[in-house]
Amino acid sequence: MDPADRGRRHALIVPRLAVSVVPAPHQLEATRPRLLTRVRTVLRVRHYSRRTEKSYVGWIKRFIFFHGVRHPDLMGEAEVRAFLTDLALRSHVSASTQNQAFSALLFLYREVLGRKLEGLEEGVRAKRPVHLPVVLSREEVRSVLERLRGVPWLMASLIYGSGLRILECARLRVKDLDFVRGEVTVRDGKGRKDRVTLLPGRLTDALHLHLDRVREQHRRDLSRGGGHVALPEALARKYPNADGDWAWQWVFPASRCHDDPRLGPRRRHHLHETVLQRAFHEAVRSAGIAKHATCHTLRHSFATHLLEAGYDIRTIQELLGHNDVSTTMIYTHVLNRGGLGVRSPLDC
Repeated sequence: MDPADRGRRHALIVPRLAVSVVPAPHQLEATRPRLLTRVRTVLRVRHYSRRTEKSYVGWIKRFIFFHGVRHPDLMGEAEVRAFLTDLALRSHVSASTQNQAFSALLFLYREVLGRKLEGLEEGVRAKRPVHLPVVLSREEVRSVLERLRGVPWLMASLIYGSGLRILECARLRVKDLDFVRGEVTVRDGKGRKDRVTLLPGRLTDALHLHLDRVREQHRRDLSRGGGHVALPEALARKYPNADGDWAWQWVFPASRCHDDPRLGPRRRHHLHETVLQRAFHEAVRSAGIAKHATCHTLRHSFATHLLEAGYDIRTIQELLGHNDVSTTMIYTHVLNRGGLGVRSPLDC
């Protein structure tokens, strides 16, 4: 072949090859996972909780729809500021809610889209007000517990007696209760931390009776091909049969099993926290207590009553699982009450 013809043939082939090898930008975008799928993937790779995942995805969706379904990659600081301003001025959300939305959008841009949002940290993040916790007196706690029955009574008593959060109580497994040492081990609590707190001796008999009933239920589930629970992280792969072991079962299981095609056999989840919340709300109303008391109020009361009894703040910090003692110090407001602190000049 003539060299000139060879050169012309090469000039025709090379552009065609270049077009076929390098996709157009819209073709590249079409082959990438959808945005919310990428968000969920990054959250799970970084081991964020499912509740955080649900919250962050919800705020990102709300942000996108607020700006007319524009892709976040086409927006930036101005759009984020406008969205958060609207939350505060029109929706009248609390400071913590506004900060949660801001954290979700920061995660989206920094961790998923690989962009930094400049100049927003100081100007947008809302200052959270400092509220004193609602605390029930010992008599009020007793009055509320007397109006609860069955599992809600046992859970509420354990929350108050051990200083648990409501989800920490609901997610307890059989192996987390140590009756010999009188301890409760809280696994993967707030901040993904484990801690040890006390197990009230007064609840020992009631917990044993409750666990006997739960164990019988577990035997029936196993005989029907169920009796399995979800295991944390990758333990299901490391210990394939552990999900049916008694030690891994929930202390407070749900009344019904559920099917989850991703997890395999029929499983029983832990009791949903709303069961206790509804029963507690009704008990507070029935007791005639004029305070905005929730299940978390029992945890506040646990810390306050220990402080009143003379236990040191560091011990209470460890039992509550606070990172910083300044968080625990908020309970020292009880020292300003009555004979424990300053006397009113009217009483002098």
